[in-house]
Amino acid sequence: MLSRQDNELLTRTDQDTAMGAYFRRFWQPVLLSRELSEPDGAPRRVQVMGESLLAFRDSSGRVGLVEPRCPHRGADLYFGRNGECGLRCVFHGWKFDVDGKCLETPTLPRESNFRDKVSIKAYPTREFGELIWAYMGPAAQMPELPHLEFALLPPAHCYVSKKLQECNWAQSVEGGIDTAHFSFLHMVVPQASADAERFMKGAAMGDQAVRNDRVRWVRDDPMPRFEVTQHAAGLLIGAARTADDDQLYWRITQFLVPNHSFAPAAFPGETHYGQTWVPISDTSCWIYTYSWNPDRPLTEQERAQFAAGHGVHAAVDASYVPLRNRSNEYLIDREEQRYRSYSGIQGVSEQDACIQDSQGLIHDRTREILGPTDLAIMRFRRLMLEGAKGLLDGREPPEAARPDAYTVRSGGWVAHRDKKLAEVMTERFGDPLGDANALYRDQALLRRAG
Repeated sequence: MLSRQDNELLTRTDQDTAMGAYFRRFWQPVLLSRELSEPDGAPRRVQVMGESLLAFRDSSGRVGLVEPRCPHRGADLYFGRNGECGLRCVFHGWKFDVDGKCLETPTLPRESNFRDKVSIKAYPTREFGELIWAYMGPAAQMPELPHLEFALLPPAHCYVSKKLQECNWAQSVEGGIDTAHFSFLHMVVPQASADAERFMKGAAMGDQAVRNDRVRWVRDDPMPRFEVTQHAAGLLIGAARTADDDQLYWRITQFLVPNHSFAPAAFPGETHYGQTWVPISDTSCWIYTYSWNPDRPLTEQERAQFAAGHGVHAAVDASYVPLRNRSNEYLIDREEQRYRSYSGIQGVSEQDACIQDSQGLIHDRTREILGPTDLAIMRFRRLMLEGAKGLLDGREPPEAARPDAYTVRSGGWVAHRDKKLAEVMTERFGDPLGDANALYRDQALLRRAG
């Protein structure tokens, strides 16, 4: 459990909080690139870590992320005219560019240079991996974008979506890195074992026999043994279950500070999955979800499945709110729960959301009882709290200055029971931590973020 003070520190990300300052030392995705699809299009409201902002794409294609109030009389620039490389307030015509600089003040004398003294707050933005990222911290500390693998590949190899989560960011992350729950939450009930292929239907898990083996191993061993290793960008989390003969089935996750995680399912040649949790407020967050295949482009069928809500991608409405959500009890089907699945809820993403939301808008960690399968959760909390407290003491987060450390892989593997996590990783990925940088140098696929 955590103390009440540490629970507050972990979960609060507004500007005046320690965790909020820590998050702001890293680039954060704030929109899908396709949400601002055309130059001079309509601006979009954005709320990030308690800040209300406005995003727009100017005539040259650059993206601005600015405060929404015109400094003249406080009118909302959301209603402004976007054109000719700036956003113009429709109240009195004052105009601002993507850097927040005032370009025109038509209500003032032409000879006045007052506009040179006027600006609105603006955050630097970059586009990378089909996402619009923003840096909201001190300019002197601005790092490179993290070299997440999905964003380094050609666009044909990846698919990116977003979905609303109606709870605090930290408990949703904890659900993402807790792989022990796969033995229950996403599993079919025993009398429906013939339908086991529905388990984790979003993962391309090879042929049917191999897929059934993995389901069986997860179902039959609900107490995986965890091994956690800290590295330059976060945590390598291995969970080993008993497989056949003298082997263990490893499901290996990566958590990358402050808010990225890669899923543990992929075997060689299969599609990888990851998520990034960005606080909207302390009681909600956006989850940016990405699927990528390093070895081949995704097919049109795969893209259509992801868009319809497949695996970790959710079926959402036009506002990116999942169709199964808190307001409609995730459309739980009690007959389905009785005879076919543990949850009675369709969709891996929706099953996760239901349980994470059910813990409350902000989970009270002072009342929980943790056990051996919660090792990754404990290490995650320790890492994040140490980072935020270190920043309070004047220590900048070293991970932010190590973009290459984010080019790591997660996935599944079967190995002899005597092998430790580092040996399994080397056997699976050629590196004890899953470092994939050498592959991108060799294949000349690396697209550095500008």
